[in-house]
Amino acid sequence: MKKFLFLIAALAGSFAMNAQGIDLGVKAGANFSNFQGDINSDGITSFHAGLALELNLVPMFSVQAEGLFSSQGGKAKYEAEGIGGVAEDINLDYISVPVLAKFYVVPGKLSLMAGPQFSFLVNDAEDAFETKSFDLAASGGVELKIIMGLFAQARYNIGLTNVSDNSDVDVKNGVFQLSVGYYF
Repeated sequence: MKKFLFLIAALAGSFAMNAQGIDLGVKAGANFSNFQGDINSDGITSFHAGLALELNLVPMFSVQAEGLFSSQGGKAKYEAEGIGGVAEDINLDYISVPVLAKFYVVPGKLSLMAGPQFSFLVNDAEDAFETKSFDLAASGGVELKIIMGLFAQARYNIGLTNVSDNSDVDVKNGVFQLSVGYYF
């Protein structure tokens, strides 16, 4: 009897999800990142790629969650052995999970999005400073659905937590992303 009730609940849930509309897609693009705070740095260009899932709740509002591999960081400038202006790329690779509220300005076409992004460090190739394994950011941007599932996004992620494990240094990520993708 329990299995039968579970089956009925699962079928009802799947019909409800189809009625609301769920779009699954892939996306990739460029990251233009830099460090903000107590570190003197220039920007670097890298990339992000992953999956996007949009849950359409009402015609003017939806929620989008993503799972992305995102390479970001900056070019740190410092003085080494009496030589000023030494620059070193600091690349930090994350698995990022943004959860965004989307408000459609033009229904089904143009939306504004905002929400938190949770990032988990998977690779710290540089020894410039000790980095924390978790980064929280606030994200905001715009999406344009072009035609037949094709979309383009522009988004800025501003770090809210210190990337450095050293409490004396305040270093936060700042990343501008340009993406293209396709909803199936």
